[in-house]
Amino acid sequence: MTDFEVGTREDPHAQPRAARNAPVLLHSMSVFREIFEVVFTRREIRTVVEIGVESGQVSGIYAELGASEVYCVDPAPTERVRETVKAHDALHLVTVPSPEVLPQLPVADLYVLDGDHNYAVVKGELAWILEHAPDAVVAMHDVLWPWGRRDLYYEPSALSPRDRHPVSEDGPTVWHDGLTPAGFVGLGAFTVAQQAGGERNGVLTAVEDVLAEHPDWRFELVPAVFGMGLLYRTEHESADGLQRALRPYTSSNLLAAMENNRIALYTRVLQLQFEAAAQAGHLDELAGTVAVQRREIDRLTAELHRAWAVLRSGR
Repeated sequence: MTDFEVGTREDPHAQPRAARNAPVLLHSMSVFREIFEVVFTRREIRTVVEIGVESGQVSGIYAELGASEVYCVDPAPTERVRETVKAHDALHLVTVPSPEVLPQLPVADLYVLDGDHNYAVVKGELAWILEHAPDAVVAMHDVLWPWGRRDLYYEPSALSPRDRHPVSEDGPTVWHDGLTPAGFVGLGAFTVAQQAGGERNGVLTAVEDVLAEHPDWRFELVPAVFGMGLLYRTEHESADGLQRALRPYTSSNLLAAMENNRIALYTRVLQLQFEAAAQAGHLDELAGTVAVQRREIDRLTAELHRAWAVLRSGR
């Protein structure tokens, strides 16, 4: 009936079991597998350049769908990534950072951009790809909230000061337009631009500026899981067919409504966690105060006992 768990009469708990085994915050590009299947069905994808490697799980999907060479670009790969890449003949680990690594790699049929989510890096990546790989498809992550209109900088950042906005360690939330320590914070892993919007700020802004220079490219947006963007040249023979195949995803008001609900609920959870931690801190402080007062009471009680003992002995 479906490809997802709905439960049966004998096993009515299959759907909630699948739900509780999923992460609280879906963020992996692996959830877009069916979108990649659409691309691979309508385009010949042999070489993939993936910028930003999670665990290697997504890298393997491209090979499963038919790619013979997948270049996994990650300047600081984890041991898990190294092991995953090593175990698969089609995967090749590249530790030179993007966008300067792009000219050193073969021109790809598919580029997957999920690295630094800021204007300067994304603009540099896209500018090179659209100029030198005119027959490629580009898949991008995080083109919607929170990084569509606000830069994120992984720390320490290699960007020059002129490519960075003033930053904050606080994070964005759905519940108001500013930043808050109860928002989507980096906890030392990343900082974010203090202000959202304006020029040269955010992933989607970078996409728009590159497209203004390359009007022969088409941009599609899947409004789910922080937003997946797809770029391909309008004049390519497969362009119309690819657009039609993607339309159920790119024109879905249902997906957009669910994404808005998802990020609202998640940032509410973040706020509640922050408030609970703050309350716990107050309780610890109160417990400390009570302990000090208890010691003082014990001291005064001991002095009172000694005073009574003196009085009694005087009698």
